[in-house]
Amino acid sequence: MRALRILVVALVAALACTVSPGARAAAPAQRAMWVWDRPQVKGLVAFATRNGVQDLFVSVPTDLPTSGQLPWFRTLRTQASAAGIRVHALGSETTWIDDHAAALRWQAAALGTGLFDGVHLDVEPWLHPDWDGPGRDAVLGRYLDLLAASCGATALRCEADVAFWLDTVAVPEGRLDDAVLTRVDAVTVMSYRNTATGPDSITAVGEAVLAAAARAGKPARLAVETNDLGPDPVARKQTFWGFTQAQLSTALAAVDAAEAGAPAYAGVAVQDRAGWEALRRT
Repeated sequence: MRALRILVVALVAALACTVSPGARAAAPAQRAMWVWDRPQVKGLVAFATRNGVQDLFVSVPTDLPTSGQLPWFRTLRTQASAAGIRVHALGSETTWIDDHAAALRWQAAALGTGLFDGVHLDVEPWLHPDWDGPGRDAVLGRYLDLLAASCGATALRCEADVAFWLDTVAVPEGRLDDAVLTRVDAVTVMSYRNTATGPDSITAVGEAVLAAAARAGKPARLAVETNDLGPDPVARKQTFWGFTQAQLSTALAAVDAAEAGAPAYAGVAVQDRAGWEALRRT
């Protein structure tokens, strides 16, 4: 009997070794979604559940504990948790680059409610008025310090949105994407294109940050846009506005398939709830 057990174990091990990487990657695709508005909670959770969204990045006001929005957030937390959906406090003030104390007050107030699973920072230094001038290096230094301060102030998951071209920006310690990844737990790459693969696609423009995330041992999501950005051809290629929800789903599945072997790939985030839900069903 002992010899038989050894044989069975050996056969199982051999079969495991022959399973293709694609087969091992058959876990459900990870989805996240930005929520900037205050839709009816039941409908929001139902839409997220229907589309396999596990993480909501929800914009949080500066005064949440005393805000009239607090009941909405409490309801969201209850219903989202029941559906197995995580809720992250989303903050996006460019002015925080120059006022870390304000960012930390916002974060402490939000997390002090006990309603969130993490922090999601959509602070974009390229929107700072000094970005295109001689003050850029100082802006970058304060931006990186902000990420370090925010993530250092909480034990919860702390993430940041990043542009796909951060590998082209130099900072004293090397590349900006690498520098960001030393300070946060995860990133979401704004890889805003409406094709999944090929030149100038979601996966192509996201490649550099995914590689940086893999070096850092941190997860990275790719991201897509669904809102109307205008008629300009460059704007049009950055959004799924005008597509159907089914076409978006097909494209996201193609991204999942293309990135199945990427060690840092953590799924796709959709910008945003309102745009996604407004896409035609057929």
